[in-house]
Amino acid sequence: MNFRYAVVSLAMACMSADAFAPTRSLMTISSKVVPTVESPKTSTRFAAPLLRSQSASRYGYPSARFMSDAVAETPEPEKKNFMEKMKSAIPPANERKKLVPLAMMFFCILFNYTILRDTKDVLMVTAPKSGAEVIPFIKTYVNLPTAIGFTALYSKLCDKFDQKNVFYICTVPFLIFFAAFAVAIYPNVHVLHPHAFVDSIAAMLPAGFSAPLSIIRNWSYAVFYVMAEMWGSVVASLLFWSFANEVTTVDEAKKYYPLFGMGANVALIFSGQYVKWVSKLRANLPAGVDPWGMSLKYLMGAIVVGGGAMIGLFSHMQRNVLTDPACVDQEKQELKKKKKKVKMSLKESAQFLMNSSYIRDLAILVISYGMCINIVEVSWKAKLKAAFPNPNDYSMFMGNFSSATGTVTLGMMLLGRTIFQKFGWRKAALVTPTMIGVTGAVFFALQLFAPAFVPLAAALGTTPLMLSVLVGAVQNILSKSSKYSLFDPCKEMAYIPLDQDSKTKGKAAVDVVGNPLGKSGGSMIQQILIFGVGSLAAATPYLAIILGGLIAMWYRAANSLATQFEAATEGAEEV
Repeated sequence: MNFRYAVVSLAMACMSADAFAPTRSLMTISSKVVPTVESPKTSTRFAAPLLRSQSASRYGYPSARFMSDAVAETPEPEKKNFMEKMKSAIPPANERKKLVPLAMMFFCILFNYTILRDTKDVLMVTAPKSGAEVIPFIKTYVNLPTAIGFTALYSKLCDKFDQKNVFYICTVPFLIFFAAFAVAIYPNVHVLHPHAFVDSIAAMLPAGFSAPLSIIRNWSYAVFYVMAEMWGSVVASLLFWSFANEVTTVDEAKKYYPLFGMGANVALIFSGQYVKWVSKLRANLPAGVDPWGMSLKYLMGAIVVGGGAMIGLFSHMQRNVLTDPACVDQEKQELKKKKKKVKMSLKESAQFLMNSSYIRDLAILVISYGMCINIVEVSWKAKLKAAFPNPNDYSMFMGNFSSATGTVTLGMMLLGRTIFQKFGWRKAALVTPTMIGVTGAVFFALQLFAPAFVPLAAALGTTPLMLSVLVGAVQNILSKSSKYSLFDPCKEMAYIPLDQDSKTKGKAAVDVVGNPLGKSGGSMIQQILIFGVGSLAAATPYLAIILGGLIAMWYRAANSLATQFEAATEGAEEV
């Protein structure tokens, strides 16, 4: 009680001192009094209204004492029941209007990519005088130069056209090629592939040249392989996410990007089952009918339908979403249109990007992922071909693999949203390298200490080869699911606070060049080791050590980028 009297006396003294300053604000008087109330037994939340009520009465304002009583008597908010929580989790109408078509677009893109990914592997790995050892060469000497060339072309297109037209210019040629491959190219491979010419050259060269010669021998399959890879880099990573980042705020991205891929990963399940269904059709064809020719028409027909749906959804958003002020900030859109584009040469663009530590860290993340997944995946696919030499069996296994990847990723998407909300961007960005590091170590341990796992394989009723295939499949599924649910959302959120030039050209460099650069970097390491130690199996210990070093570099870049992303986000919110 004595303390309360002291507080009131002090307040009266302050008001007496201000008696001849009636124009001074009430907040000034309150600010002089409230900081002096520091007793742990007395709450300043109740002292401030009390003093303000006395001050208000002195200057002729109505008393505000009752406000302190109201604050003191206000009950705590009631806890929401399950249905209320479910309703609050549903996005508002203006957000649904753009999120639903975006999710459907992503569904179509990944549906196509899954079919293309499975088909390109079957074509190239099971082609005449080919195998999994061809993959490192095709990624290094064909895919990487193509990606660099596309990045230069994309930079010029962005300078000349708006983003809407760039999207159409880049996507339509893919659909034309895939349709032409099934209808015109594949039925004539016996004429188009120069087997006799390559055989004559191979007779004069060492056996080590068999893999690069296989690319020339099966050149149309190699082109299909590169186009399928570029669909993932260009359409999925670059064009779609660039568009999504344009119409989505950082707050919306944190809420919905982890769930964004849920609809898309349903596509993995559907496409995997579609590939499996087509494989069963091949098995029941009458004699004399080319099974792959028939199945390619079904598969590429689905690609054209999915691509057409994607373009239709994009056109719908251009007409109905980007013009809606409730969905997209129209002032920002107008500023982007009025802003003059800075045209840079390829060399100037490269210098611009290399001078940005933000872009460099993003590139390290993408390159590290590509190198790590390639180092493990090529070894797994070599085991996979040994277990399933028949293209039909190989394709059916890959269909089941894609469905399993989609199912696991759906669960990871739900978990990913919780990780973002509770732990933030930094922790979410570190999940994928941790997953790849742990599962990769288990897979390589199975290769290095194979004799020790023979009793385990026998107890499980399988062979050591099949055990390696299954463990590699689990490693691949967990790695890809963590990429789709956490790595990709983290990467795409990081672009949102950047300026327009960094978003377009930086994203093109990171996603279109960085992704194949990572895969070709992993392939180059494997090629050097194969030439040095003689075989991929003998190179396994060195690959395991290199994988550990790449994971450490990935961790460092992710932590550096997290600090810059948090600072950039805070700066954007202040503006």
